[in-house]
Amino acid sequence: MLQKLRHSLRLFITGGDWANRLPHDERRNLYWYWFDGLFSAASDTIPINYLTLYLLTLGASGAQVGWFSSLSSLAAAACLLPGALLVEKWGRRKDFTVFFGGVLARLMLLALALAPFPASGQWLVWLVISLGILRSALGNLAFPAWMSITGDIVPLEGRGRYFGSRNVVMIIAGIVMTYLVGELITRTGSWQGYQLAFGLSFVTGLVSTWFFFLIKDPAGEEPVQSALSLSFAAIWQNLRASPVFLQFCLASALWNFAVNVAGPFFNVHMAQDMHFSASMIGVTIITTSVTKLLTQRKLGELADRWGAGRVQLVSMFLIPSLPLAWLFVSRLWHVVLINIFGGVFWGAFELASFNFLLVFMPEGQRARYSAIFQLVVTLALAGGAALGSALIDSAWGYSGVFLTSASGRILAALLFLRLLGRSPAAEVSATIKGN
Repeated sequence: MLQKLRHSLRLFITGGDWANRLPHDERRNLYWYWFDGLFSAASDTIPINYLTLYLLTLGASGAQVGWFSSLSSLAAAACLLPGALLVEKWGRRKDFTVFFGGVLARLMLLALALAPFPASGQWLVWLVISLGILRSALGNLAFPAWMSITGDIVPLEGRGRYFGSRNVVMIIAGIVMTYLVGELITRTGSWQGYQLAFGLSFVTGLVSTWFFFLIKDPAGEEPVQSALSLSFAAIWQNLRASPVFLQFCLASALWNFAVNVAGPFFNVHMAQDMHFSASMIGVTIITTSVTKLLTQRKLGELADRWGAGRVQLVSMFLIPSLPLAWLFVSRLWHVVLINIFGGVFWGAFELASFNFLLVFMPEGQRARYSAIFQLVVTLALAGGAALGSALIDSAWGYSGVFLTSASGRILAALLFLRLLGRSPAAEVSATIKGN
């Protein structure tokens, strides 16, 4: 009985029996990476969903929240290229990821919990903003190393099924933690609830770091490629050498710019204008997560069968309807209904876009190309948040934010449609489908 249960768990973790033919160390890596995702999701869902509300509780304005999002993206962008350069020169991808992303970035969660002790008023607001920005910067310093090792841990032929399974457990962890933290904050009724929440985020984050530490890097400790220059001139040469990748970056930049025009402000709108409590906002977040949970495995199978690019394209044409629907929101159930559809659309996009990006980048240069891609994305996110802050303070208000975001998303989807047929990922997807 116990043996059968263990076998079922292994099949669930890997998304099927495709991994049985892999060597022992590779299968073990898949298990540790799955548990890393479980505890990482439990940790990350707290700052993702409640840091904005924490700032509002401490006295931040909607514009300050927007600038926080923008500055976080700029700080992240500034760290991506140094992170890629260090990995290319010294290797040790796992150690680099664990130290900067797993330890230092997560220490900022503990600092967020302790921030109200030495500061108050606007000093406290700006201290929390600074800690949040530093957390983002450290996480993105580790991003090229993490992206590089992830591409080697999960084989191409099973990525859709494996990430479908991994995403399921991450969604479950996010649902449970979002609900518990929302109830904790609402019942506490003050910023002390947020302190407890960020302390919990720190602890679960360290568990995630431990599981990632157990992974054996397939490349060992060697540099992932020769230490080439990573200047802006070198970046431009890389982009010119891969014009399809350049087009992909431009489409992604427009997409993320448009998304972040509205992205930082949904919770602000619910908290300040609609007067939702933390637990009510948690319910809307959980709705999205539950919908993702119910559809993620099938979406993973669909990505393996259709190709990640096609799944991403369909989701990109559906997602613009979501900010348009926010123009008519006035009740909690309105948000819940929108998020039911949003869970399906964004679940498909997030699964497919990650797989698509892994296929897109040269295997020996994942650290470099992921840094270039993420640099473009974070700069776009910063610009989108800045524009959203300006629109909120203008006569357009939230209506302008939602309309601008939807229009930009539609344009980005059209650019991606033009790109898809000429991408190397499309060719790989077609090959997989044919097999």
